[in-house]
Amino acid sequence: MKTMKAWRWYDFGDMRLDEIPVPELKPGWVIAKTKVVQPSVTEAIRALGLPTLGVKTIRKLIAERAPIQLFGHEFCAEVVEVGDGVKGLKAGDRVAAGSYVPCHECPLCLTGQPHRCRRGPVIGRHLPGAFAEYLALPAEILVKVPQGVDDHEGAIIQPLSSAVTAVATAKIEMGDTVAIFGQGVMGLYCAQVAKVSGARRVIGVDVREETLSIAKKLGVDVTINAKNDDPVSSILDITNGSGVEVAFECAGGGPEQGLAGSSTLIQTIEVMRDFGKIVQVALFGQPVELDTDVFRQKSLAYLFPEAPGRLAYTVDLLASKRVSVKPTITHLLEGLEKIPEAFEITSNKASYQAINPAQVVISR
Repeated sequence: MKTMKAWRWYDFGDMRLDEIPVPELKPGWVIAKTKVVQPSVTEAIRALGLPTLGVKTIRKLIAERAPIQLFGHEFCAEVVEVGDGVKGLKAGDRVAAGSYVPCHECPLCLTGQPHRCRRGPVIGRHLPGAFAEYLALPAEILVKVPQGVDDHEGAIIQPLSSAVTAVATAKIEMGDTVAIFGQGVMGLYCAQVAKVSGARRVIGVDVREETLSIAKKLGVDVTINAKNDDPVSSILDITNGSGVEVAFECAGGGPEQGLAGSSTLIQTIEVMRDFGKIVQVALFGQPVELDTDVFRQKSLAYLFPEAPGRLAYTVDLLASKRVSVKPTITHLLEGLEKIPEAFEITSNKASYQAINPAQVVISR
């Protein structure tokens, strides 16, 4: 029996590099060799058992199935074998993936909307992810990584596709002014995609000068350091008191994780023009108190992104250089054994002055 090395979780904060069997090839699936992988910020929080969306599922999986392969849905891998019935992929192709696998049984799947399915398995939870030498996945959720996109960019296709979906949810109109609270990776990606989608002016807000500097290089029109200036009054001044048509909240979350709590959401509401749209990108990990009368008074729409999709379009944005992710990659590690260090850096990005999650090169 062929074996491989893979990280498995025995408990929160207890991950071990084990020797396990190489996954079995099934019809309609492929086996791929991991090239580059990165933990998402949310995965880094879940791995510690801290409050965030999905941590209850992880707790249950650990309790029932430990040791278990978890996490690792942001990756670039090389196909080594394809199963029966797979079309359009062959050995040697590089691939990335979405997070969700359609169940093909729910009402959404049965009405031609499998990209919206929330009942199928999720990579890194129900299906082993890429914190291993090899992984097996359904071909239907994979997208080819073209020659013009390198392995490091390929590992960012999934989170970038989340930003693409968030911007699509906003339905930006030509000439809109857009505010983005939080200039981490999701904020930086949303900013670029918003510009591609027709925004006339993008305003980026953060408390870190290093991320605001990158935002300027990536095309954000106006940056506001919320440590030095009140973002609400600044944005209202920029828009002559009218506010913005669209805003993305990408900074919220637990202060213990270096995030903004709900304060940036409140600020987002305050800078909205009547009939404006707020897209909630960040995860709070706990209930948030809101004055819904303000939403009613201003006729605001509070929107949440669909399940990440649009992978082919995301790849086109990277290949055509209309969106750039390279400036956000700040920490590169070599070797599967470096995965715990990648989690440490990603869990404490501010301490390490990291922008993107730390990337690990597994094979070349």
